[in-house]
Amino acid sequence: METFSIIIIIFMIVFSISVSLIKNLLASVVVFMVYSLLMAILWQQLNAPDLAITEAAVGAGITTILFVLTVRKVSGGNDEKS
Repeated sequence: METFSIIIIIFMIVFSISVSLIKNLLASVVVFMVYSLLMAILWQQLNAPDLAITEAAVGAGITTILFVLTVRKVSGGNDEKS
């Protein structure tokens, strides 16, 4: 396996663990978006451009927008605990 792919996989493991440990919901969504972008890069490295485009569009694009809108609606625009 290439060194670049191994580095991406290590980052993906770190980000997947940190998504569940971060208390701030908006920061967790941003980390999830970075995870999805890294997954799209990994699919491209594995010569699967159709999966890479789908992961980038759905995982990092639409899902992130829906998560951000949900966090804003649930917390009323304020992501801090009262």
